[in-house]
Amino acid sequence: MPNMHLRKAISKRKSLFKKFRGNPQPIKGWRKYAVVSVPYLWMTVFFCIPFLIILKISFSEAAISIPPYAPLFSYDDDKLTITLNLYNYISLWEDNSYVLAYLKSLKVAFFSTVYCILLGFPIAWAIATSKPAARNALLMFVILPSWTSFLIRVYAWIGILKKEGLINNFLMYIGVIDEPIQMLQTDFAVYVGIVYAYLPFMILPLYTAFTKVDYTLIEAGSDLGCRPVKSFFKLLLPQTYSGIIAGSMLVFIPAVGEYVIPELLGGKDSNLIGRVLWQEFFNNRDWPLAAAVATVMLILLMIPIMWFYKIQRREIVGGVK
Repeated sequence: MPNMHLRKAISKRKSLFKKFRGNPQPIKGWRKYAVVSVPYLWMTVFFCIPFLIILKISFSEAAISIPPYAPLFSYDDDKLTITLNLYNYISLWEDNSYVLAYLKSLKVAFFSTVYCILLGFPIAWAIATSKPAARNALLMFVILPSWTSFLIRVYAWIGILKKEGLINNFLMYIGVIDEPIQMLQTDFAVYVGIVYAYLPFMILPLYTAFTKVDYTLIEAGSDLGCRPVKSFFKLLLPQTYSGIIAGSMLVFIPAVGEYVIPELLGGKDSNLIGRVLWQEFFNNRDWPLAAAVATVMLILLMIPIMWFYKIQRREIVGGVK
């Protein structure tokens, strides 16, 4: 009997792979280039061109002018002169405050992503395994807070976490504490704000992954004596890797450069790279140094993006073979 369940599960997966390996008719002619050109055009206009502008400014020198930096290219006696200033990048490593801001941002983004996984995994599983009639309502509850202004939602957490806020008043009312706890303007408040803001971006990819899980494999493993914990790590978790990685990228990448949440909920010690960029651009008016900070941050973020692309490519190739 257990072997029969296992054979059915394997045959079902083979049929799905055969269906996936079907030979669809390729798009030919101008339609092929029209379909491919749309994402490339989008990336060129909204990513490549702005990045090249920031990269150009990062090699300039700060100046009292509008805009506040010296031109990179100049003509002198009909000769083109290119002046590259590498001091902006050198100063990032000479000043420990920038290095600490990078490390603190990566740390906060990493642990915020871990917390989102721990919270989002059971929520996504509960939604995916709920009744079809309740599934849409549960998804609506996940998406509904995003309909409200992001700034208003962050300000609401100020009223919840401050010393005279809801949490402290409730804990004092039930007698758990005698005096208010300092929660606002701490790293704890920053983690709460980031996890609250980006949790839907973790739940939705995980929910999509759960809808594609082959539960017959789990049933076959259970019939063969696989314990629940081992079944979770060996059968369920590997089938949700794509959702975990996609959700992690959607949370980690914007959390690294987050500015609003550390500025409103964090204290002086919450000097993340987003706050450093704001200070250099608007307070110090040092656009070249701020552009160098942004360029290095983008290079750091390209590492997990390329890692995600490599894993996703490996899964696609492994599924086709």
